[in-house]
Amino acid sequence: MLTVTGLMGVMFGGALGALLRLWLGNAVSRRLGERFPWGTLTVNLSAALLLGAVFGAWQVLEVSLDGLGWGIAAVGLLGGYSTVSSLSLQTLTLWQQTRRQAAANYLLTSVAGGIALAAVGYVTGSATGDVFMQVLG
Repeated sequence: MLTVTGLMGVMFGGALGALLRLWLGNAVSRRLGERFPWGTLTVNLSAALLLGAVFGAWQVLEVSLDGLGWGIAAVGLLGGYSTVSSLSLQTLTLWQQTRRQAAANYLLTSVAGGIALAAVGYVTGSATGDVFMQVLG
């Protein structure tokens, strides 16, 4: 159920995620250049990995995906952190610059890499959740 507390949590997480996206995207772009959208690629792939890890851990720990924690962490923080709109615009821009191979590579790496990293994150998060459950006994 949507509550004022839940909305506030999503807003707080989203604001923090957006700030992290801006910081990391700019840091990577400064380091690797802006000819290719390395910053957005790094952000989106790391978001997929982290979301997979959170989801895996929460499934093992049987934490509700309807609760405040999921709203803050997954919907807010990681939702605000990752960016499909930038991915779309940057792919279009590469295409319009007649850098068609770069556009295709970027899109394929973003989608396939995101799915693969979400799976790796899920396995890692599940294993972490299992360890946590064993420690709790």
